[in-house]
Amino acid sequence: MKAYVFPGQGAQFVGMGKHLYESDPLAKEMFEKANEILGFRITDLMFEGTDEDLRQTKVTQPAIFLHSVILAKTLGEQFQPDMTAGHSLGEFSALVAAGALSFEDGLVLVSKRAMAMQKACEATPSTMAAVIALPDKTVEDICANIHDEIVVCANYNCPGQLVISGSIPGIDEACEKLLAAGAKRALKLKVGGAFHSPLMEPARAELAEAIEATAFNKPACPVYQNVSTKAETCPDTIKSNLIAQLTAPVRWTQSVQNMIADGATHFIELGPGAVLQGLIKKINKEVTTEGMQ
Repeated sequence: MKAYVFPGQGAQFVGMGKHLYESDPLAKEMFEKANEILGFRITDLMFEGTDEDLRQTKVTQPAIFLHSVILAKTLGEQFQPDMTAGHSLGEFSALVAAGALSFEDGLVLVSKRAMAMQKACEATPSTMAAVIALPDKTVEDICANIHDEIVVCANYNCPGQLVISGSIPGIDEACEKLLAAGAKRALKLKVGGAFHSPLMEPARAELAEAIEATAFNKPACPVYQNVSTKAETCPDTIKSNLIAQLTAPVRWTQSVQNMIADGATHFIELGPGAVLQGLIKKINKEVTTEGMQ
């Protein structure tokens, strides 16, 4: 069975999507529609901008979404997923690709999500850190024992690779304790804030309103969501999980394991970069992975 997966923030690169725009009339039409919806020419920043341009949250998230979704749409009849999933932001791409959301509504929600997250980051200085080579339980216990600060596990990327999220003093203290507990690395990331933590509550509340007001359909195939890690097809459940996602962890390891248990043998990553292919191979060496950009 074929599973299509969609990357999240951090996969962007200058020139992303340019070949699609130049070689496919449908892609060009969709990119131009996106420029119209967003009210600025995101294509200029994607194709010819700088790394700094692409690092702005209001650009990064829609850019990755557009690259991924437009690529799926240009595959036409070739795009026959048995299931889809996306990492954090990539969940929106997975939902649009599976037909649960229209392209236009998906883009509007992604843009609102980016703005709401940016606002939450500016309100409370916070950060994230990658933790390498410790069992999940050890990382969870250390985070739970940081008192008077918010520190949580935010991304379960693959066995032995977690990302923690929280206040800056909390993350500093956690990193020290994680290294002392034997982590190979506990390294702060260059991110704007504590994504997938309680510190994103203002963004969650703002996005909830927009999601509730948006029409969702039953997807053409199951979508494995970050929050539940299970195959979801009910529009109301999909909405609830999408709202919860901003303050809840991305359980990527568990989602991929469940997809494999449900029959996935071939994973295809659509969009910029190849991060998910690497993570999937670390979760299960037996499956086939490939990517399209």
